[in-house]
Amino acid sequence: MKRKKNRAAGAGPAAGMKAENGTLRIPVPAELDHHSAEQICARADELVRTRDIREIIFDFSATVFCDSSGIGMLMGRYKIMQALGGTVKAVQVRGRVERILLMSGVMKVIPVERMQGGEEQ
Repeated sequence: MKRKKNRAAGAGPAAGMKAENGTLRIPVPAELDHHSAEQICARADELVRTRDIREIIFDFSATVFCDSSGIGMLMGRYKIMQALGGTVKAVQVRGRVERILLMSGVMKVIPVERMQGGEEQ
């Protein structure tokens, strides 16, 4: 018997976002691809429009894959926050994802904090 994926409202990559005190914290899913990037963009942009967000923190602690859509999502939020006088940073970045952010040039414009300890997945 196949299980159906939970597609209920509030489920998905955008569900864990928290906006407090001008900071939007976004837990990035294990796979940051076209589908998840699109959902994160839509919800993050809505929160930036409706709340006084001055900083976006992308938490990559669970992320093991990132494609060009993920890079585009990060750079798009960076450009929006730059226009608003805000900042963007990525935290808990590890291994393969760190190399992708380095090779793509993201690390030249967005501060990236590496994951401390733990093993490469």
